[in-house]
Amino acid sequence: MTATQRIDKWLWYARFFKSRSLAAKICDARKVRLNGTVVTKPSHLVKEDDVLTFAQRRGIRVVRVADLGSRRGPAAEAATLYEDLAPPETPKVQAEAEPRIIRESGAGRPTKAERRALDRLRGRGRE
Repeated sequence: MTATQRIDKWLWYARFFKSRSLAAKICDARKVRLNGTVVTKPSHLVKEDDVLTFAQRRGIRVVRVADLGSRRGPAAEAATLYEDLAPPETPKVQAEAEPRIIRESGAGRPTKAERRALDRLRGRGRE
């Protein structure tokens, strides 16, 4: 028989959530998918090689369960419990077309006339 573990416990061991109750809430809210199937209860069991998909912060995490944990250890130990399947993020390129406006410290908010001048400089003003 293959070893299994509760999904909320595994998410907590792998340090995806600060507490086990937060991991349980995300499962109760039906925000976790296990191998493409929506998880409805935090007591759902996971095993090695299962694929989990869930929202975390502002992104979607896709991870493969590499090992079942026995404790909530340090981050280096938690990283061995999963394999991240998400593609690496590309760095955001800053728009070079828009000129950078530098105001002196303490200059305060621009007046209406200054704002219109800035808009014209940026190419957003009335034509």
